[in-house]
Amino acid sequence: MVADYYTASAEFYEMVASRHVATSAGPLTTALSGVDIGHGPVVEIGAGTGRITAVIAEALPGASLIAVEPSTPMRAMLTSRVFGDPGLRSRVTILAEPAQRVELPARVSAVVIFGVVGHLSKEERVGLWRMLSERLPPGGPIVVELMGAGSTRPIPPFRMLRETIGEQTYEWWTEAEPVAGNLMRWCTSWKVFRDGRLVRDTTDTYSWENLTLEALAEEAGLSSRMISAGGVPGSPEIGILHR
Repeated sequence: MVADYYTASAEFYEMVASRHVATSAGPLTTALSGVDIGHGPVVEIGAGTGRITAVIAEALPGASLIAVEPSTPMRAMLTSRVFGDPGLRSRVTILAEPAQRVELPARVSAVVIFGVVGHLSKEERVGLWRMLSERLPPGGPIVVELMGAGSTRPIPPFRMLRETIGEQTYEWWTEAEPVAGNLMRWCTSWKVFRDGRLVRDTTDTYSWENLTLEALAEEAGLSSRMISAGGVPGSPEIGILHR
């Protein structure tokens, strides 16, 4: 069984994604610069609602894309975004399989993996690196987002986001605790307020392995370089793995 991490909070995800793409678009575009798209499609594993998909398409205007998203509600928003944009609709193929089971063409030009690697076990990651390496040309990048917490440690509850839609205010809270080794258990809560009164509270939990780019490169047998170190609060850690 592959865990579904996003169904409970999918309705709120666009509020997170809009902020995420604002800090990720620049580093991702830098990471994809110079990619030879003649080797095959560009693959995005964990496409979510499609905001990063649109960034990839803009960065590589001649490329065909494969967007992989196993969560049904997230994929519904992804499909809506792609269908509603003629430029994306002709270029993006959407797959529903999870990273552990997705079947890709024999040749791909580049891979983008945001918000995924920490959900996978080491065995699953090693299998994924092997499969991708067989399909990528020399130098073809695997662009990864680490989403690390620095050291593996307890993180007390803190508010990540506060937005207003109509007459309601939405707050996103998160906290974490170590489980074993570098694995952390995260608990996130969406609180919906109206007239200052809490009207809904949606909570979910997931495990995420706290990984460094160097650790990923070692287990993958690949070289690596950091594109964005995430030094500014809210900015992502984005790196490249490559042969």
